[in-house]
Amino acid sequence: MCYKYGVRFPDKLQTSLAGIPLRNPIVAAAGTGGYVDELADIFDLSQIGAVTTKSITRDAREGNAPWRIIPTRAGMLNAIGLANKGLDRFLAEELPRVRAARTVVIASVAGHTIEEYVAVAGALDASGEFRAIELNVSCPNTSTGRHFGADAQTLREVIIAVRAAVREAKLFVKLAPDMVDPIKMCAAAIDSGANGLVLCNTMPAMAIDVHTRRPRLSRGQGGLSGPAIHPIVVRIVHDVFKNVTRSAGVPIIGLGGVMNWEDAAELILAGATAVGMGTALFVDPKSPCKVVRGLDRWATQQGVTEISQLIGQVAS
Repeated sequence: MCYKYGVRFPDKLQTSLAGIPLRNPIVAAAGTGGYVDELADIFDLSQIGAVTTKSITRDAREGNAPWRIIPTRAGMLNAIGLANKGLDRFLAEELPRVRAARTVVIASVAGHTIEEYVAVAGALDASGEFRAIELNVSCPNTSTGRHFGADAQTLREVIIAVRAAVREAKLFVKLAPDMVDPIKMCAAAIDSGANGLVLCNTMPAMAIDVHTRRPRLSRGQGGLSGPAIHPIVVRIVHDVFKNVTRSAGVPIIGLGGVMNWEDAAELILAGATAVGMGTALFVDPKSPCKVVRGLDRWATQQGVTEISQLIGQVAS
């Protein structure tokens, strides 16, 4: 066991994400835990591997009008619209909290243009406070949120430009679950300079109020997350690991419908080095801690000394 901040952590859950040491594989997904450390009101952040900030844009965004989050039978629809305080205020107000965070903090970046991605990612990297930056090129609830993840060529362009501006942090790229060719897209991301992948963002979806005959989300459509997309993400992670990332030595953060430790274990067996949790935090904010405990028991039952020994180990 290792001891940090007075908390006991199982050695077997420690892992490395593109050279970044994590106490365990669990990552709070972008936009689900506030800007930096809001989840610390619920549990000690040192109990999970990392947290991801809200997606930060160059200019402040109010986001979409309500309703912008609604439940579904198998998850949640959201159309937040990348609401955030903008780069300058984020740097001024949140960097002290990043420094004090009791876990790894991954910065999420979004933009309307390549220049915006470069400006935000470059500034966050220059702050020296982030060991990893996540490029969100797959948000389904803004007009341009998916443009740069729509095809391999535009994806290459934004990654190459950002990679030139980001000198220190590892660069992760967050892609959509409805990619026509996940193998081609993920290979393009890695070839262009990505150090890791986040698979996957929410699935474009819609709900209609049958009484008013109007969409239930103010924007009309949004992103579906939660258990409904989990099997889709498991397949994508498995296929990308088998055909792209295993040979390239590039890690995947598996993200999609992880509600319990079995869901997390499934993504690890499919090929994920770390596992993101998002919708589960709205259901039970303490669920990441429960998942960590479950993974510890599972790794022991599987007879491994390190959970990384189980990455991609689904029987063929």
